[in-house]
Amino acid sequence: MQSRDIHLKRRPVGMPVPEDFETVVTTLPELAEGEVQVRNSWMAVDPAMRGRMNDAKSYIPPFALGAPMEGPAVGTVVASRDPGFAPGDIVSSRLGWREAFNAPANALRVRPDIGLPPQAYLGFAGVTGLTAYAGLLKIAALKPGDVVFVSGAAGGVGSIVCQIAKLKGHKVIAAAGGAQKTAYLKDTLGVDAVIDYKAETNLTKALARDVKAIGATGIDVYFENVGGEHLQAALALANPFARFAICGMISQYNVTEAPTVPRNLTLIMVKSIRMEGFIALNHMDIEPHFLADVTAWHKAGLLTATETVHEGIDHALDAFFGLFSGANLGRMLVKLG
Repeated sequence: MQSRDIHLKRRPVGMPVPEDFETVVTTLPELAEGEVQVRNSWMAVDPAMRGRMNDAKSYIPPFALGAPMEGPAVGTVVASRDPGFAPGDIVSSRLGWREAFNAPANALRVRPDIGLPPQAYLGFAGVTGLTAYAGLLKIAALKPGDVVFVSGAAGGVGSIVCQIAKLKGHKVIAAAGGAQKTAYLKDTLGVDAVIDYKAETNLTKALARDVKAIGATGIDVYFENVGGEHLQAALALANPFARFAICGMISQYNVTEAPTVPRNLTLIMVKSIRMEGFIALNHMDIEPHFLADVTAWHKAGLLTATETVHEGIDHALDAFFGLFSGANLGRMLVKLG
């Protein structure tokens, strides 16, 4: 079996460009004992992949040059030399950015047949959903009466955060860029107020306006996906003892000079704010509870899966670049088969 794989050719400086990557056709060898062969059907792209393109120490190793990149994927077992996997099994892996692969069995997870489409395991029923769930309910410790502010609210994680907060009865202020996204957040997800950050000259003033409009005194929970001016606004409008769950800061990933905001970090002390960064992989202990909840919410019509889909491995880079121009509504996916 042949596969087209996308390799990192050189490490980007600032915003990645197509010349930083190359597509390589590989022929898969015969399976070794304990290996499984998989044809990917879906892969997802994440802003955090940008960090792995740098040769820098982090919680996960950087991408190697001249080798396929990695990312969330769902596929079907084609052949197996491991007793735990059989042809036809739906499996998830971190071996995206390729059409097919051989891998040791411990690199794969069989996904349960619970009536969800396969790509759900790249969205609300996968690490994306777990990130939203753990960040909001465990890191930010959502409690009755909290007012929630979400940046990057129309993205894969942010849209799930908004929905969980609303189904639990909270007031939600959401920030996103552009008329399509703000309409989606207001009309489809039912958030209480929306900030189109692309139409605002001062995010702090915009957030203050919307806090007042929903009858609140400030925000109690901030779910951070963007950083920069969004974080500055959240600090300014935070109530005493607010909790900030720091999931990502996409506005900073391609910055080549020192960031200039936020300029009001002293408010962390003044307001006794608890700010905690996190990654979902450190919270896998709650996965069974999480999966039961999101599956029940989805089947009850309380949790909507929103996806932006690109077709084919040839458009995987278009999907990735689109994350940084705001081209995605919900989870950014690539359909491979």
